[in-house]
Amino acid sequence: MLQDLLATASGVLVGFVLGLVGGGGSVLAVPLLVYVVGVPSPHVAIGTSAVAVAVSALANLIGHARSGHVKWPCALVFATAGVVGAAIGSTLGKQFDGQKLLTLFGALMIAIAAFMFWNRNTEGDISVRLTSGSAPKLMPWLLAYGSGVGVLAGFFGIGGGFLIVPAIMAATGMPLIFAIGSSLVSVFAFGLTTAGNYAVSGLIDWELVAFFIGGGIVGGIFGQFAARALASKKQLLATMFAMFVAGVGAYVVWRGLSGT
Repeated sequence: MLQDLLATASGVLVGFVLGLVGGGGSVLAVPLLVYVVGVPSPHVAIGTSAVAVAVSALANLIGHARSGHVKWPCALVFATAGVVGAAIGSTLGKQFDGQKLLTLFGALMIAIAAFMFWNRNTEGDISVRLTSGSAPKLMPWLLAYGSGVGVLAGFFGIGGGFLIVPAIMAATGMPLIFAIGSSLVSVFAFGLTTAGNYAVSGLIDWELVAFFIGGGIVGGIFGQFAARALASKKQLLATMFAMFVAGVGAYVVWRGLSGT
């Protein structure tokens, strides 16, 4: 019962972050499952979080799509390339030692936090779209960034929101709000691909998935309300969250290196 409650609370936190800042919740899912919920295997934690993050991303995607913040052609091309990368990355991740994978995961969290802290550019071209005329310019970058981010997302079992958002902006030049909405297509697709790969190997705790997803949906709803209410303080929230992610990442690295 306690583990189920902890899984639900962890899901609420992940969903809330996804709704509030458009990503980053997935990078917290694995540490929460290992150190809060008490999942003994890092691989099971990765597989379980991948399912939950995919569903939470889908729930948040619906809200962003209704608001018109998803540039579908760009998002679908990026996600398709990323799915191939996620399949490769998750296959490699399953073969990697669990504790070493967790330590590398913590290092990735610190790197993501640093990128979040320094990358503050929110401007962009709102009119950008993938058409037959813009395809020669946009398509190579969408495919390159998508596949690269997909490999990392699959290997570490994360949705990759904070990798995807800046990658989509770099590939297309679209504004932040559209990159956030469009990124959720890839978060969903990458999570589903990684989850399928881990499910084949029996590395998913389906009971915990149900509680985590339930919490994630509730948290996502509150996160989107908070995002609208705190729209003017988005940069402050992102900075505070980056510091939090860095702290958690440092803790994960310390636990991994100390063997505890």
